[in-house]
Amino acid sequence: MTGVPLDPTILRQYDIRGIVGQDLTVDAVQVIGRAFGTAVREGGGGSVAVGCDGRLSSPELEKALVDGLSAAGIKVYRVGRGPTPMLYFADKVLQTDGAVMVTGSHNPPQYNGLKMVLGGKPFFGEDIRRLGTIAASGDFTSGGSEVIDRPVLEEYVQRIADGYRGRKALTVAWDAGNGAAGEAMEMLTARLPGRHVLLNAEIDGTFPNHHPDPTVEANLEQLKAAVADAGCDLGIAFDGDGDRIGVIDGMGRVLWGDQLLVLWAGALLDEQPGATVIADVKASRVFFDEVRRMGGTPVMWKTGHSLIKTKMAEDGVPLAGEMSGHVFFADRWYGFDDALYAAMRLLEILANTDVTLAEMLDALPKMVNTPELRFDCPEDRKFPVIEGVRSRLKGQPGITVHELDGVRVDTEDGWWLLRASNTQAVLVARAESSTYEGLERLKAQLAKQVAASGLKVPDLDKQNAGH
Repeated sequence: MTGVPLDPTILRQYDIRGIVGQDLTVDAVQVIGRAFGTAVREGGGGSVAVGCDGRLSSPELEKALVDGLSAAGIKVYRVGRGPTPMLYFADKVLQTDGAVMVTGSHNPPQYNGLKMVLGGKPFFGEDIRRLGTIAASGDFTSGGSEVIDRPVLEEYVQRIADGYRGRKALTVAWDAGNGAAGEAMEMLTARLPGRHVLLNAEIDGTFPNHHPDPTVEANLEQLKAAVADAGCDLGIAFDGDGDRIGVIDGMGRVLWGDQLLVLWAGALLDEQPGATVIADVKASRVFFDEVRRMGGTPVMWKTGHSLIKTKMAEDGVPLAGEMSGHVFFADRWYGFDDALYAAMRLLEILANTDVTLAEMLDALPKMVNTPELRFDCPEDRKFPVIEGVRSRLKGQPGITVHELDGVRVDTEDGWWLLRASNTQAVLVARAESSTYEGLERLKAQLAKQVAASGLKVPDLDKQNAGH
């Protein structure tokens, strides 16, 4: 059979993503469906769950995907429109051999893409690149197929609601950002006690109110206003496909991913003393110190939701999270990143105490840090730059170098990080200290290493975030 080459730029580290009609076409998605179906069949499987988000292009791309899977001889369960975690849920409860979500996540409206699961595990990295190889070779499987409409949104939401153990009612503002979590958000809040103020629940792939990325504070202004106007205990926001969470307290202050993870870890450790909790390499020192203080075992791991999910499963870890807002519960849930479920677990904590979320934030040690700094670096130089920094720092007195994911350097002042992005031609940097003076010294060390690598030193004097 004649091969159909795919644009290699859409084959990313953790997903397939591109501009619809340009590099991600209907024909390309059909070919990807057939290539993924071939990979499923080669592994001895025969069934795949398929879902889609609310982007304008998603219905057409979902149909093309189903057509491709069917041509490969796959039994397809169409689970409907909803957040990406709904698709992961479908993979578990339907016990399919694979799952594919048509979603552009938090990217601008002209983008779309695919997130995949095979054999209950994340499908990423070399797995994704192999789809390009299969497509180019034309070595597809074929056979009879069946397409079954099997919506799971109601079942998914009810399963989350059934797990809620809160005692008192709360007042909560919610913002779905017109993303794919909107309908699920409406359904979940109708099942939870308390008063709920819903923003941007209508699924609209043009995202008319603001960009659906809650890790960018500018996108939380509408939520902050709603919390203030309604006197809410907190505000919760979701990204475009509902696998990442953003939270503000009753005073309108952002709680970042590592701070939230401390709260979830505290509740978990009450039930599972000594449990392990994973955070990515960008997390604050406060997370690691607080989990140890509470009797838990903190583990630093590589950034990337697929990498963390894989590590959790391998080590049987009950809780993990990333600075980016991906949170993974495997104690009473399935171990995948699910912002709606994470929101329920946060409400449960607050509904079982008289301490407010603002008071919890105030009780955490105060740090000063840079925002995540990203600067351009040619693709072929990213990893050599990191290796050069690592080799220069090895053996230097007064520092500890963590080489897990890039270079994270601990000093008396705090720490700084330099790592290569897995998805873009950029380096990512961050620094954190307990004092502004310490932060300036860390930034100077970071800038010195970047300059020594022959790169233009990025602007490290962006506004520091107290956190």
